[in-house]
Parts: sequence; structure tokens; C-alpha cells
Amino acid sequence: MSDERIERYREAIEALRQGRFDVAIPAGGDGELGRLGVALAELAAALKRRSERASTLNRITQRINEGLILEDVLDLVYDSFFSLIPYDRIGLALLEDDGRVVRARWARSEASEIRLALGYSAPLAGSSLEAVLRTGRPRILNDLEAYLAAHPHSESTRLIVAEGMRASLTCPLVVKGEPAGFLFFSCTRPGVYTETHQQLFLQIAGQLAMILEKGRLYREMLRLNERLQETMDSLERLATRDSLTGLWNRHSILELLQRELARSGREGRGLATVMLDIDHFKPINDRIGHLAGDEVLREVTRRVAATLRAADVFGRLGGEEFLVILSPGDRQTALEVMERARLACGSAPIEIDDRSLEVTISLGAAVVEPGRGSDPSEVLRTADRALYRAKEGGRNRSELEVLS
Repeated sequence: MSDERIERYREAIEALRQGRFDVAIPAGGDGELGRLGVALAELAAALKRRSERASTLNRITQRINEGLILEDVLDLVYDSFFSLIPYDRIGLALLEDDGRVVRARWARSEASEIRLALGYSAPLAGSSLEAVLRTGRPRILNDLEAYLAAHPHSESTRLIVAEGMRASLTCPLVVKGEPAGFLFFSCTRPGVYTETHQQLFLQIAGQLAMILEKGRLYREMLRLNERLQETMDSLERLATRDSLTGLWNRHSILELLQRELARSGREGRGLATVMLDIDHFKPINDRIGHLAGDEVLREVTRRVAATLRAADVFGRLGGEEFLVILSPGDRQTALEVMERARLACGSAPIEIDDRSLEVTISLGAAVVEPGRGSDPSEVLRTADRALYRAKEGGRNRSELEVLS
């Protein structure tokens, strides 16, 4: 009569083949059949552990692909491997300062107080961790108290022992062939780690290295984007700003005028445009030189800008001619702005080297009343006529014309 265990073993093997590891396997007894049952039970337990490990690692990989950040994945690791690995603490340290410093970046512990806190750092050179990086293999310390007695100057070991940890397994993190940091598993019981744990630790470390690489690429992308934005800003400034004064250049200020006129028309409010010109500017260039003329242009720009409101738009049309857009603006606003600018420019000489230059400006304004449609060319012609009258009238004065 055949032993019924044979059929049970056959059923168990089929279940294992199908990936079902929670099977009842009769074991024990004497002889080869009993020993076979023991071997099958051990195989089932090993396959179950391997399946749980693969499932957990796959879950971590999925979360990484979903964009989960490093700290969240570390929390997932901490919550997922209790049945597979003995630990009461997991810590992460990364290399900084071009690999010269090891700094604690994350930790979770069953201890009542984390003594080796975030931000703790130590030089890599001359430390035992340097040797871990050289070998590229996990390091097991199954008696931390004995290790501390042999290495009394190891501050990190002293702190981890103070947390109650008695054994540790340190795994190097490597990204693209370059060392990135360390993953530490620690346990309150000594002697718990064996070489059988090392492969699993390396797999976990490999998953974390993927995140570190993604983070490195992300930071690199941000850095490149910042540089690209800076370049684009510089190009935009070159395209829209006057290189000498920093004001809007001719093309830009005329575009802004067209935009403000359209907006004023939509919103039914008034707008004023002031054209100003430096009096007797050509003789300054002819007598003193263009460098002095450039300094006069810059100083007039500074003085006029200081009198304007935050919302006013200031640009250089070319040469010694400028344009100010007052939106909203009316007759009274234009008169007040022109008077402030005229007084600011003529109130004190402009000092250039050993010369004091009396510089004045003439101004002409075109005021577009609410509801009165107008195009930029008409507004500029009107402001130019007013400016011409100011110059014909003796300079250092203002004129105004209303488009009603």
C-alpha cells in the first residue's frame, strides 16, 4: 500500500509550480520519504520568502515609476520588509561636497529617540565607510558594542548604540557606477545579519539608486532650465531694451503704445503720451565728445525715471528723444508729470569729469480723452507737434495738445 504522503507531496509540488506557496506539506517521520517532506517544506518557505521579496521590490519599482519621491519610497521599504529582514531602524546617508562628506538625510527607528539625527555629517576619508565603498559590498556588524569598544572615536557608532541598536548592515548606494551614499539597516538584537541578507539589501539599494539618479537628472534639468531661462531673458532684454539707458527701445515702446491705446479704448479711459527731447544735445556731443553725451543721456534717464509713477512706461525713441506713456492719463496728469521731469533735469548741473553741464529738456504731450479712438501714428504726431512748439517757444518748457 503506497504512503499517502506521496500524493500530498505531488499536490504540493504542483501548487509550488503554480506559484502557490501556502501549502500544507506533511513532514517528519523516518526514512527518505520523511526527509523529502522536510526538504519540500523548506523549499516552500524559501520560495514564499523569495516571492514576497520580489513582490515588494516590484511594488517599490512601480511606485518609483509613478514618480514617488525618495522619502516616500524609504517609508515604503520600512513598512514592507519586516517579514523578510530583521531591523528596528533604517537610515540613509548621502555623499556631499564632491564625495568628501557623508550626511544623514533620512531615518526611521523604533527607538524612543533618534540620536543619529538628520543633518549629522562626518568626513568620508579615513572612515570605515570608505572601505565599504571600495569593496562595493554590504558590511555586517553583528556586535555594535564590541565594535564601539574597538573604535571608541566612532561618533556615529556611539550614537546608534545609544539608540539601542546592537547590529547593523551597511549597503553602498551606487548611481551610474559612482558612489552616492549608504543605506543602513540596524537591529536591537545582536548577531541577526547573515550573508543571505546581502543580496536583498543590494536589490533594495539598487531601487533607491534609481530614485537618486532620477533626482540627479531632475536637478540637472532644473539647472539647465535655469540657464536656458537666463539666456532667454538676456536675449529678450537685448531685443527689447535700449543698450545705453536700459529703457524700452524704439520698437518696444511703440508696441507698448499700441497695446495701451487698445486697452484704453476697451476700458473707456484716457491716456497721455509725453515726448521729451534734450535741449542743445548736439553741441554736447560735438564739443565734449560722445562719451560725455552718453553720460548725459544716462543721467537724464535716471532723473526722469525718478519722477514717474510705477505704472508709467518709459522708452527711448532714439538719439536724445524719449517717450513716456501715462495710462491711465489725462490733461492734469500729463502737466504734472512733465513739470516734475523738467524740474528734475534742470535743477542741478550734470557733472562729467571736471565739467558741470547745465542740461534742460523740452516736452510735448498728446492726451487721448476717454472714448476717443486713436492710432499710435496720430498720437505720436500730436505729441511731436506739442514738442515742436515747446522748442520754438524757447525750450526748457512743456506744451500739450488734446485729442478730443
